[in-house]
Amino acid sequence: MNDKQVALVTGANKGIGLRIAKDLAAHGFTVLVGSRDLARGEAAAKTVAGDARALALDVTDAKSISAAAERIRQELGRLDVLVNNAGIARSGRQAPKQGQPLAERAKAGRATVAPLDEFRAVFETNVFGVIAVTQAMLPLLREAPAGRIVNVSSGVGSLTNNSDPANPYRAMYGVYSSSKSALNAITLAFALDLESTRIKVNAVCPGFTATDLNNFQGTRTVEQAARAPVRMALLGPDGPTGTYSDDQGVIPW
Repeated sequence: MNDKQVALVTGANKGIGLRIAKDLAAHGFTVLVGSRDLARGEAAAKTVAGDARALALDVTDAKSISAAAERIRQELGRLDVLVNNAGIARSGRQAPKQGQPLAERAKAGRATVAPLDEFRAVFETNVFGVIAVTQAMLPLLREAPAGRIVNVSSGVGSLTNNSDPANPYRAMYGVYSSSKSALNAITLAFALDLESTRIKVNAVCPGFTATDLNNFQGTRTVEQAARAPVRMALLGPDGPTGTYSDDQGVIPW
């Protein structure tokens, strides 16, 4: 069994997830680099200074999730931190054109025109995947002295901000944004159900980061984006639960 704290980061073979994995390893964690493709996860784990191990994990596949949980139990015996980072902005059927402006791509994701299958695909990863992984890992988190669950959300999921006519970005609210609103609701649901335990559950916004999620049109680096998730992963016993925040503080639901 492992005597170090253990963290699992889903979708950690690249981008923000990989940076979170690197930062948690720097804090002394044994980090599990979750990746749908094990080979990519293994390649990513090799770039992490510290104890990093690739873990095959497809958040949309029940067998994959179950196998991942069993491997953690057999090899490490516990899980201290779960970072639900894996997410998609669109399905493979809606792949963006190279260099396509973000606003133009967002139009295809509006509720009035987006195919139902597109909603299903995005929600399957961004919402149901988080529920499935969290439920599977809860027994391991309960065995840790103080479990932490961090859901990587987005500021575009704020219902309050998108309800404000003065918000210039509200016109982009659609499939992806609504999946993050749903993720926020799920975060609160888990936090409320676990508030009598030592497990804390919070949603964080990494900011508009340059990753393949937005065709690298973001304005923040992955190093900047990882700060909020890592901060919540390292919360002490007096830290909050059931919150939604970014580097600047609380975001209205």
